[in-house]
Amino acid sequence: MIEYLLSAMIFGLLLHGLHRKVIARVQGRPGPPIWQEILHTMKFLFKETWILKTASQGLYVGVVALAIAIWSAALIILMTGGSLLLLFALYLIHKIVEHGTGLSSGSPYSKFGAIRSVISAASELPLLASVALIYLFTESLMISDIAAYQAVYGPLLIPALPAAIALYMVILSKIHYGPFSIIEAKELVSGYWTEHFGVWRGLFNAAFGMKTFVLLYTFVLVFIGPVGLPLSLLLIILLMISLSFVCAVTPMLSPYDSVSIQTITTGLIAIYIIFLGVFA
Repeated sequence: MIEYLLSAMIFGLLLHGLHRKVIARVQGRPGPPIWQEILHTMKFLFKETWILKTASQGLYVGVVALAIAIWSAALIILMTGGSLLLLFALYLIHKIVEHGTGLSSGSPYSKFGAIRSVISAASELPLLASVALIYLFTESLMISDIAAYQAVYGPLLIPALPAAIALYMVILSKIHYGPFSIIEAKELVSGYWTEHFGVWRGLFNAAFGMKTFVLLYTFVLVFIGPVGLPLSLLLIILLMISLSFVCAVTPMLSPYDSVSIQTITTGLIAIYIIFLGVFA
């Protein structure tokens, strides 16, 4: 299993590099090579590391371990066809990582990032609505059952399009430089993880690389189905490119606008679910 975890980390970091490359190209810049995030991670892992005097030492280190544990468990659930609800529960626990990381260092910049992580909880609302819509079609939240349903009835992407849009927005809120990435806004330096450096930052990079891979692979499995690893990886890359394009042409939203848009999206999905329940 360790080889799958390492592969997901490396591929996720390459996706981060591709993300930066596409944004740069769209904005007329050459951009870094796509393996730049791997180099950054390796650089951080070999840098001198210590814990700030102002930091809560247990929390400062614990959130890094929690991030790795969360996304390792999420990848295992995904690969074994486990519960989609449990997978998304782990995603919600990631909010503890964001908030705890921001509070752990004592820095005002990271504290503001922690506060915004609470505000950005609105990004979980479309996620819950998408889960309800998926269950309405498949009558199961097991990833293996959802895959079996799509093998018989075809991809969920079209009939459950609002749920796909909702999950797309959730992923958009969790990647760097996105319109909903208010916890990592430039006015907060690097946001909630500003004061994590050295080995801690390198491990965070690895965990968040895995996070990106897990979220994109979940989208492919849930809305397109089990299409084989080569095609799945291609679809993940294309999905990442589309997200990068949106980030490149869309400005960072204010916290208020971010919450408003995600709340409205949840409301529209709820209306669609009611419509299906009444007229389907």
